[in-house]
Amino acid sequence: MQLQQTPVLEETFWEAVLNRDPTIDGKFFYGVRSTGVYCRPICPSRRPNRNQVCFFQSAQEAEIAGFRACKRCQPQFETVPNPAKAKVLAACRYIEAQGDRIPTLSELSSQVGMSPSYLQKVFKQIIGVSPFQYADALRSQRLKQRLQSGEEIAHAVYDTGYGSSSQVYEKAPKQLGMTPKTYQQAGKTISIVYAIAPCPLGYLLVATTEKGICAVKLGDEADKLEHILNQEFHQAHIMRDDHTHKEWIQAILDFIAGGEIHLDLPLDVRGTAFQKQVWEALQKIPYGETRTYTDIAHNIAKPQAVRAVGNACGANPIALIVPCHRVLRSDGSLGGYHWGIERKQKLLTQESKFIKDGSKT
Repeated sequence: MQLQQTPVLEETFWEAVLNRDPTIDGKFFYGVRSTGVYCRPICPSRRPNRNQVCFFQSAQEAEIAGFRACKRCQPQFETVPNPAKAKVLAACRYIEAQGDRIPTLSELSSQVGMSPSYLQKVFKQIIGVSPFQYADALRSQRLKQRLQSGEEIAHAVYDTGYGSSSQVYEKAPKQLGMTPKTYQQAGKTISIVYAIAPCPLGYLLVATTEKGICAVKLGDEADKLEHILNQEFHQAHIMRDDHTHKEWIQAILDFIAGGEIHLDLPLDVRGTAFQKQVWEALQKIPYGETRTYTDIAHNIAKPQAVRAVGNACGANPIALIVPCHRVLRSDGSLGGYHWGIERKQKLLTQESKFIKDGSKT
């Protein structure tokens, strides 16, 4: 049976796969639908496309689902089960079952037979966030789903466990990126103009609002980039115009080609306060230099948030302008990149060569 994970837990798993995180080896396995192979999260093989990946709690479950073991990482030889992991996953299931409230840490610890302090510690080690943060993210996800389905805001607010509508509106800029009403309409009040251009990295899509650039995407196929944009803002008024803000697009194209090292363009991006803090730190990395996820966590005065920094990099909506390609794992390896590891390598190689050639001004 495929592991039943929430979007929050699923993204934690995916980040571990991207980073080949050794601390999470044995806690889950991932299967690749396009190849029919399943692997450990630390497998050295090339990373698959995210939409081809599913997760399993054990090698046996992956094989029951029809996947065969990877010959490189040999996931069929499972590590010794971790009792703490089982209890943390039980805590996750209990949190998920409380659809209209967030259980207390004391309540959770009684359910799984751990002291509150130890549960808090191992939960964060395994899942990457505290039990409250996990529950709060689930609550936010439920609210988003209800709002997108068109449910009345007041009902959605109270049914998902928020004590009052004012509590939601206080959290709205951080968790929704906009007011509940605007989110419910999935960007219906937003007008977006986008352009697509071929570039050395494949295709470049740049989307803008009246305030600035809201999305920069890279890909192999123009129509797929259009599809992603329309999914993200499925009720917005979206129009293609390759001539509007042509100078902004040209600046990004020049950057990709190596003829521009500074991108100072107007932006209109939505994200949590933490994500924006990470993105601002990334913009301070000089051209031709790199930092580690740990470096960024220290720079924003949150040294324990290394994994969350990785998640924020993965959620970056404006590739290149926020240069998440300049962030590496602690061992110097590339780690992940939303737009493909080959593009990350190409960008870093070009920037390094530009500096070595003495062309930087």
